[in-house]
Amino acid sequence: MHEQKIRKMKQDVLQLIKQEANAISSIPVTEEFEKAIKIIEERVHKKNGKIVASGMGKAGQIALNIATTFSSTGTPAVFLHPSDAQHGDLGVVQPNDVLLLISNSGKTREILELVELADNLYENLPLLVITGNEESDLAKMADALLATGNPKEVCTLGLTPSTSTTTMTVIGDVLVVLMMKTIGFTNEEYAKRHHGGYLGDKSRSQARLQK
Repeated sequence: MHEQKIRKMKQDVLQLIKQEANAISSIPVTEEFEKAIKIIEERVHKKNGKIVASGMGKAGQIALNIATTFSSTGTPAVFLHPSDAQHGDLGVVQPNDVLLLISNSGKTREILELVELADNLYENLPLLVITGNEESDLAKMADALLATGNPKEVCTLGLTPSTSTTTMTVIGDVLVVLMMKTIGFTNEEYAKRHHGGYLGDKSRSQARLQK
C-alpha cells in the first residue's frame, strides 16, 4: 500500500511538472518582446530612467522578483506596491521611467488605478504589461504586451495562481536575459553589484579569468 502511494505521488508530480512545462513552451513569442527591450533600453539606459514594476498579490511578488533581478544585472528597477502608490509612494516614479505591470486578469483595480495616477504625475509613461488576458483594458493600454498564453492553473481548484505565475516569472527572466545581451553586461559589472556571498565570489573569479 505504501509503495502504491509513492508511485501515485510520483505520477502526480510528473504530471504537474509536465503541465507547467507545457505552459512555458506555449508562451506566445511575438515582436512584443523586441518592443519591450527597445523601450527599456531607451528609457533606462539612454535617458537614465528606471523600471517601476508593480502587481497585486502573487503577481506583485513576481514583479518584485523581476525588479530585483533587473537591478542585479545592470538595469535599475524598483518595485512599487500599487496600494502604497496611493499613499505617497507614487513619488518614486520619475519622468523617464517605464512601468512594468503584471496582472493575470488584466482587470486588477489597483493596477488600473496606478496607471491613471502615474499618468496624472507624468503623462504617457510607457507601459509594459504581462497578462493572461489580451483583451483586457490593461492589455489595450500596453506599449508592449507580453502575454502568458493564459494557461490553466495546476491548482486542484483551478483558482490559486500557480501556472500563471510560473509563466510570468519566465517572461521576466526572458526580458532580463535579453536586456543583459543588449547592454553587454559582463562578469565584472555583475561583481560590482554582488559584494558578498557565493555569487559575488564566482563573478569576481570569472571576471579575473576573462582579463
